[in-house]
Amino acid sequence: MTAPPGRITCLPLTGIGEIRTGDDLATVLGSAGRLHDGDILVVTSKVVSKAEGRVVRGDRADLLADETERVVATRGDTSIVRTHHGLVMAAAGIDASNTEPGTVVLLPVDPDASARALRERIAAGGGPNVAVVVTDTSGRAWRNGQTDLAIGAAGLEVMHDYQGRSDDYGNLLAVTAPAVADEIAGTADLATGKLSRSPAAVVRGLSGLVLAPSEHGPGARALVREESHDMFGYGAREAVLHAVHPDPGALPGFGHPAGPEHLAAALRATCPPATVRARTDGAVEVHLAGVSGPESQRALGAAEARLTTTAHAMGWRRDHGGDPADIPPPGMDVRLRFCAPVP
Repeated sequence: MTAPPGRITCLPLTGIGEIRTGDDLATVLGSAGRLHDGDILVVTSKVVSKAEGRVVRGDRADLLADETERVVATRGDTSIVRTHHGLVMAAAGIDASNTEPGTVVLLPVDPDASARALRERIAAGGGPNVAVVVTDTSGRAWRNGQTDLAIGAAGLEVMHDYQGRSDDYGNLLAVTAPAVADEIAGTADLATGKLSRSPAAVVRGLSGLVLAPSEHGPGARALVREESHDMFGYGAREAVLHAVHPDPGALPGFGHPAGPEHLAAALRATCPPATVRARTDGAVEVHLAGVSGPESQRALGAAEARLTTTAHAMGWRRDHGGDPADIPPPGMDVRLRFCAPVP
């Protein structure tokens, strides 16, 4: 980590005009403002998409499914989805503003690759060594309003991890990791604004963050949290619905499976009369005693459904195979076995 910068300036690039498919974006941006070694060029994904031919006819509702990996939450006409890039965004980042009526702009297919190509094009023929950040606007859970964040990056370490270091008081830092690329994206958005038709800005004073020409860095993809570590993979309603109607394909949204002991504790809390034990082979077994009679059978059926739902919400699946003794005959008790999905 380099020393803190003394002064940071952010200059919008103006007079760029409309970008169309096939335009040489590096030349257009270079003509709008002189670039220097150590600059960070921040470009909106919209102009990158326009240059790459990602403007299509149609409306967002019709195109949403193709841009969606899975739905995270819906409320009325608003859909929050996880895109094929791993980004969680409203309407998959499909944008109907600042484009011809009847068309929408899709996100770049690979924003990191777009940033690398733009950086290399600028450096070609002895041009300056700059970092490139491709941005898009996104809302945040728990916060009103939107801010720009980095969806593509090249020539920049996108995050600084302070884990294991100590502050001035000797306290050990455990989870301090500033998302530098996102901070730069937000800074540039303050300079360009949303209505100025300025799709790019240059950030100066952070040359210590710019990598050597031969190094592109991990890209903004490194800022996307792995689904196994995502504690908020579904909206509150959607999490309930996916648990009530178990679907193995929905398991990624529940994050990394809970450990056997955590699952066992949850199953005991869900159905206190049940006997729950974690097996040495990694499975978790449940035994719920019952008696004959239709009322008892209905109660056992309801308990079985609650236990299965709880296990699914903890990232486990019910194992319907194995020992025939696990399948209770009518009027007898319930024996269930749950297995964590194979990574």
